[in-house]
Amino acid sequence: MKVLFIASGNSSQGISPIVRNQAESLQKAGVEVNLFPVTGKGFKGYLRNIFTLKKHLSITSYDIIHAHYGFSAIVSLFARKGEKLVVSFMGDDLIGSNRMNGKVKFTSKLVVALNKILSRHFYDYCIVKSNEMYNKLNIKHKALVPNGVDLQKFAIIDKYKAFTTSVLPQKTKLGLFVSDTSRPEKNFKLASEAVSLIKNIPITLITLSGVDNSLLVYYYNSADFLILTSYHEGSPNVIKEAMACNCPIVATDVGDIRWVIGDTEGCYIASFEPADVAEKIKMALEFSEKVGRTKGRERIIKLGLDSETIAKRIISVYKRVLQKRD
Repeated sequence: MKVLFIASGNSSQGISPIVRNQAESLQKAGVEVNLFPVTGKGFKGYLRNIFTLKKHLSITSYDIIHAHYGFSAIVSLFARKGEKLVVSFMGDDLIGSNRMNGKVKFTSKLVVALNKILSRHFYDYCIVKSNEMYNKLNIKHKALVPNGVDLQKFAIIDKYKAFTTSVLPQKTKLGLFVSDTSRPEKNFKLASEAVSLIKNIPITLITLSGVDNSLLVYYYNSADFLILTSYHEGSPNVIKEAMACNCPIVATDVGDIRWVIGDTEGCYIASFEPADVAEKIKMALEFSEKVGRTKGRERIIKLGLDSETIAKRIISVYKRVLQKRD
């Protein structure tokens, strides 16, 4: 089985580590996977890649094109020959993206509508990351397959080694916000306001974006808690990566987070009120002080969210699609 991954290559690391990690897990399972980066911002930027992809497909044949994100799927749709097209929707391509005030942009609503129409009539199979996304996509040819986490990359390591490697301050409690703070949907303002309300505990809130994937494990193992305050998510890998390192978590109830953390002690769901987020941070810090680390890694294994198990589920989608050859 030969598969071509189509995904945005616009980040500082090129194709997202999330997509690369999925490709690696499939390769380990015996699937031949190549990657094609789509460069250019916005709808027009993506469309410029159609000719380049057509040229690539004229030289190399594939059984399946697996597009990650709605715009990548549109590029693939116009460029493909006879390949089956599987689309992974990532979050805002089915839910919509937010303004700073939390409201969904009008243009984003149009993109969501377009993705739903194309999914119904032109895509061979669609993969979504959460129940929320599954319910929004009213088609039969779909599967709910969350992102997996590589338990070898994201593991429990000695805290001293974590400190010395990630070079974080050690005199205060450490919170991690792992996302681009300029993205409105990530709602960094809420995290910042919540931390500022905690007067009696010195907290350093570390923001990370574009950090090499191999270094994140040291931050997770060093931090007293991870905070995620997004307006929406699909199946955020940052949560599963932190849990794989047994890091306490405070997060808003978005995407599949409530299901993923379940009843894991030291992990807390917060509302969008700064005071409530602050209270949950204090609870996470108290847990960190008294207990230390969570049992998040056990939860990830129990749910089958390791990359190897998820790879098997994706392969089952591929086989289903190929069995329906025209």
